[in-house]
Amino acid sequence: MTETVSGSRRGLLKAGAVTAAGAAVLATPNVSRAQTVTLRFQSTWPQRDIFHEFAQDYVNRVNAMGGGRLRLELLAAGAVVGAFQVLDAVHSGTLDGGHGVSAYWFGRNRAFSLFGTTPPWFGDANQMLGWFYYGGGEALYRELLHDILRMNAVGFMSGPMPTQPLGWFRNPIERADQVRGLRYRTVGLATDLFQEMGAAVVALPGGEIVPALERGVIDAAEFNNPSSDRVLGFPDVAKNYYIQSYHQAVECFEVLFNRQKFEGLPQELQAVLRHSSEAASADMSWKLQDRYSRDLLAMSQQQGVNVRPTPRPILDAQLQAWDRVIQKMEGDNSNPQAGPFFKKVCDSQREWCRRVGNFMLRYNVSPVVSYNHFFARG
Repeated sequence: MTETVSGSRRGLLKAGAVTAAGAAVLATPNVSRAQTVTLRFQSTWPQRDIFHEFAQDYVNRVNAMGGGRLRLELLAAGAVVGAFQVLDAVHSGTLDGGHGVSAYWFGRNRAFSLFGTTPPWFGDANQMLGWFYYGGGEALYRELLHDILRMNAVGFMSGPMPTQPLGWFRNPIERADQVRGLRYRTVGLATDLFQEMGAAVVALPGGEIVPALERGVIDAAEFNNPSSDRVLGFPDVAKNYYIQSYHQAVECFEVLFNRQKFEGLPQELQAVLRHSSEAASADMSWKLQDRYSRDLLAMSQQQGVNVRPTPRPILDAQLQAWDRVIQKMEGDNSNPQAGPFFKKVCDSQREWCRRVGNFMLRYNVSPVVSYNHFFARG
């Protein structure tokens, strides 16, 4: 009898220990024991540029939400390949991913620029992101990337940019005919636009622009925004800074991944990569309000930069040149980089912009009137 009771007692104690151990396991944080997947992710930006900081912000979100299972290792432009070679490197697997703008690949197909620097029929870049995610743009992007070009890559659009400046000029410019003959740096469809206006266009990555301007290789240049322009050294080599332009009124970033690497990840980690781009997109749109406004004031007040709005005759000439560029691209059926697919994307964008642009213009009250009321009086 004693043995039976003792045995039962030992069994109860053993069961209790197992139960307690199980409870302890449940109480510990749910940390994955799976091996960490590390992806090499290169930006197309110099390390000191705010754009590389935006890429880092995206990487930080992925790494924070990856739960120890997924990590991106961020590299600056040139660490593995040059800025304009990132898409090829992602396609081949030399890089696992990259951060840039789709306009950098317009040499492969002019339609790439329609997903980066479109004609100025969108009211702003957030409307373009709306078209991409809710107006059919993402399906067209996949058609270009996978069906037309057979690229081994997947991508997301992220980060709405404000209107880009006309840029930096050694001498003041007032008329459209002064653009003719200028050696001018830009990228994407803006290349075709400025060629239509008579400029001699040079496509350069961000880190090479200021040295080229300083050496006189180019006469004028644009990059993107006051924070990038200031840190890259534009105020040291030119003093006339023209803001407002239709050449790149709308642009956003592109986040790329090697398709095999991306599709080989569990679905929840694919979701981390995708949704982190959405979170970084929102954060960027808030951060740039602070940084861009501060740096524009600093350049004008501390560095002697003449900040001027682009003269209206040049803006009008840009819009007229856009008409000619679009007509040529849509009608050139002999050009595999343009023709029917280019028109297909333009038609989709125009349909979205007519409806959404009409809504925004009719629905939103003018911020100019309210700003002047509160801040421009006496």
